[in-house]
Amino acid sequence: MTSATLDAGTPVATPTAPVAVGSDAASQRPARRRYAVVGTGQRARTYIDGIGEHDDVAELVALVDTNGTRLRYHVDRLRDAGRGEPALFAAEDLERMLDDVAPDVVVVTSPDRTHAAHVATALAHGADVVVEKPLTIDAGGMYTIADAVRRSEGRLTVAHNYRYSPRNAALRQVVADGRIGDVVSVHFEWLLDTAHGADYFRRWHREKKASGGLLVHKASHHFDLVNWWTGDVPESVFARGGLRFYGRPQAAGAQYAPDLSADDDLRALYLDAAHEDGYRRDQDPFAPGATIEDTLSVLVGYRSGATLTYALTAHSPWEGYRVAVNGTRGRAELEVVERCHTTPGLPGQLGTAADGGGDCCPSRPRGARLVVQEHWGRPEEIPLPVDDGHRTGDAALLRDVLRGHLPASDGGPDDDPLGRRAGLVDGLRAVAVGVAGNRSLATGQVVPVSTLGTRL
Repeated sequence: MTSATLDAGTPVATPTAPVAVGSDAASQRPARRRYAVVGTGQRARTYIDGIGEHDDVAELVALVDTNGTRLRYHVDRLRDAGRGEPALFAAEDLERMLDDVAPDVVVVTSPDRTHAAHVATALAHGADVVVEKPLTIDAGGMYTIADAVRRSEGRLTVAHNYRYSPRNAALRQVVADGRIGDVVSVHFEWLLDTAHGADYFRRWHREKKASGGLLVHKASHHFDLVNWWTGDVPESVFARGGLRFYGRPQAAGAQYAPDLSADDDLRALYLDAAHEDGYRRDQDPFAPGATIEDTLSVLVGYRSGATLTYALTAHSPWEGYRVAVNGTRGRAELEVVERCHTTPGLPGQLGTAADGGGDCCPSRPRGARLVVQEHWGRPEEIPLPVDDGHRTGDAALLRDVLRGHLPASDGGPDDDPLGRRAGLVDGLRAVAVGVAGNRSLATGQVVPVSTLGTRL
């Protein structure tokens, strides 16, 4: 082993060059692609662990972060799992990492405001990039990334994992099959409960300059789904909303008081790491200073003439979403209950804990239901596979991302007629609605997407 140094001067083990194996069996194995992960907070674990689960084709060679405690936490986890130790780099040494380690792929899971710079830097060094949604948070970031892709030979993938959820794919299939004809309107309501919704007001997400607000950070998931379901392009956005529940002093109660020490990962990643950078993962969601909205309504006009009416509530008593797609031949309705209620005060949760299933909520059972009704016909419920939403989508996304360069005969993903893998244009179209929506919130005007300066 050689050694590198973190910004604080702590020696860190780095991997030596791979050893060549001469057996015929080994020579026939797919080559392993070398991955670096930039940003090692909670979301990064999905990729770090996923690379280990696909270690026949993937190898983790570097981690990059602003916080040495977080970096060393992941190294300890990898060592305990018997995996090789990646090189560690401070965030300001990203270019040095790209030169010294030369990863094939850079995974960007850093805070949203940093995505554009990290993506552009990695592409400029010839690496492929996988970036967590949202692609970026503003029009400047959209232009920076689009220009970097144009100049680079690297491939950009945007991790829109909700495309990989079977229930969302089922709705895409219904529309693609022409069951409801041409889409003329979509109504989409997303509800975040007081466990999940409050959490955005405890973290860096509470500042719009860091996250773009929920219209960008969270709703880019949802706008991407609509763009993907309909195959359409957003052209105009009008938005209304505000901070109606969080961000104002009130007697919040113990159910909103997070305890990071009750969760081993959160304690190690944030509580034990706070002395290095002062970042608090457990802010009071009702404390002043939040600059994002918790209640939003949006009207989007599409190139085909179709419209989307969208609503986001971040303080609902239950969590899930409802979608209705109206077409020239009928209507499709998808309803998903992810949690039917929350229970305050259970240990190991950030303030509130969700119930685990549907049996305790007979009036609103957990699960998903997709109903299609063609004109003059009876409603038909489409059978859906078991789907755990984010986790189910993550597993399928990781397989696609980590094995997508392989043919199916070598363990690569199967053919994907629904086009689930999202690239630059998909990422731009998803954030464009939120970025234009933020402008509309500020001006009170309808905002043409074309005014963002990036062609979609």
